[in-house]
Amino acid sequence: MQFKRLDADDIDLVVKTLKEFTEREAPLEKRLEWDRTDTCPTDVVRAMLGPDVGLHLVFLPEEYGGMGGGAYDVYRLSMEFAKVDLGLATAMLAVALGTDPIRVGCTDEQKAVWLNRIAEEGLIVAYGVTEPEAGSNVQNLKTEATRITDGDGRVTHYRLNGVKQFISNGSIADLYTILAKAPDGPTFFVVERSTPGLTPGRHEIKHGIRLSDTAQVLLQDVVIPASNIVGKGEGDGLKQANEVFGYTRLMVAAFGLGAGMAALEKAIAYSKQRRQFGTYLAEKQGYTHKLLVPNSVRLAAAQAYIEYVADLLDGGTTDRQVEGSIAKLFATEAGNAAADHAVQALGGYGYCVDFEVEKIRRDARILTIYEGTSEIQQSIINIFRMREIVRSKGRFYESMAAEVEPFADAGGPAAARAARFLADAAQVAFRAKMVRQQHVAFEFATAMTEVETAVALAKAAARKDDELLKAQSRLWASQVALGAPARVLAAMSAAGGASAEDLARLQREGDLDGAIALQAGRLADMNLVAQRITGFKIAE
Repeated sequence: MQFKRLDADDIDLVVKTLKEFTEREAPLEKRLEWDRTDTCPTDVVRAMLGPDVGLHLVFLPEEYGGMGGGAYDVYRLSMEFAKVDLGLATAMLAVALGTDPIRVGCTDEQKAVWLNRIAEEGLIVAYGVTEPEAGSNVQNLKTEATRITDGDGRVTHYRLNGVKQFISNGSIADLYTILAKAPDGPTFFVVERSTPGLTPGRHEIKHGIRLSDTAQVLLQDVVIPASNIVGKGEGDGLKQANEVFGYTRLMVAAFGLGAGMAALEKAIAYSKQRRQFGTYLAEKQGYTHKLLVPNSVRLAAAQAYIEYVADLLDGGTTDRQVEGSIAKLFATEAGNAAADHAVQALGGYGYCVDFEVEKIRRDARILTIYEGTSEIQQSIINIFRMREIVRSKGRFYESMAAEVEPFADAGGPAAARAARFLADAAQVAFRAKMVRQQHVAFEFATAMTEVETAVALAKAAARKDDELLKAQSRLWASQVALGAPARVLAAMSAAGGASAEDLARLQREGDLDGAIALQAGRLADMNLVAQRITGFKIAE
């Protein structure tokens, strides 16, 4: 399926509507008070789905009353929403996530019923998958769907029993998509809030994103019509869940990018106001090159990769679970780092509530946990990328290297050498069965993520021909050229199992001496990035 990308003017108008709405209905002082009192502003959530705003229409198909936006549009809206507030953004994510099983799994007749209602009535939707004992393992479902039949043995209804945990919008939703264990396998069901037996359970008091509602959903003898099954029959729930991961994880990646950008912008603004020992913080390498520049570089790489994945999804290649995992892993970790550094950048003020970076830091922490932890993403990346590398005999990364190597002024050769090293090292590790060790698997996944984001950034920098982006790309590529081989070689040496000949060859290919030589000129790039993002020259 190929998704239509909205015209630039249309998505810009949606973003403008978002900003105007939140400035009016959710200004900073209100959001800080809601955060302090652990309050989800339900009226604000309903208003952003109402006829005057309709932010949810971006991800609903045109034929069912939506705008029919593509992955790129959802990324733009998600990023801008996260810049404002991750709690409110999470409420919107939950609506999109809860709608996704209907969008990908329902028949046309079912979509006409449910999607039209979501669009027209502005229904708050919740995604009911996670359970107290299942965690990220959706195959370990306890919630059961029991068939109810008529006198002729035809299934007319289902009875649902179970508990769902950590459900965003759990207490305030009008509609739930519930994954339950039916006789023929895991199956999604659409359940309305008014159905007897469905009740919100314990409200979770959270470290961050306190503006979002998170609660248990209790299902006790909840009887629904058989027509409320998602699709034509039982057993397609896991397939449907996997199909939406590329989109939902891209949304969460965009949240990481937006939160990181918001935190970085506040740190930059502070650096241009605060003088210390006669100069502004923006003029000091000890400040900019530690707390600003590295985050600017990682966020640029995250944005380039997110936009790359959005292009793939909008082009019709919907089976992009691995790319979604890479985007989520990298962007959410980058957003967390940027938020943490922003607290440090503001010093004592950063630790105080009024300056907001403290809240951004708490809010951003969830991003590496929900929609699959960073560790789950690392497992997915390692398993499927290893499989692809072995199947292609390394050509997967070798072709990536050949594509990016010509972009010399964007760090292409540095990214290419890391990709080629990874192509060989992964095959050696696979043959030696090293990746059965989770530590080795995770280190490979991190290296794969670094390499692929470096390639995406180099391609974006070369295409856009922007000096700031090129400097950021050179910095990230040279860091990856040194860090990825060092990381992988250390893990392989620690695990043992590879032959001395293979390890010696990989050490030559990794060429850490050559990677160190690539760092020449990078301080000048750091100075350039610092000057471009702050407007201040580094003091001599």
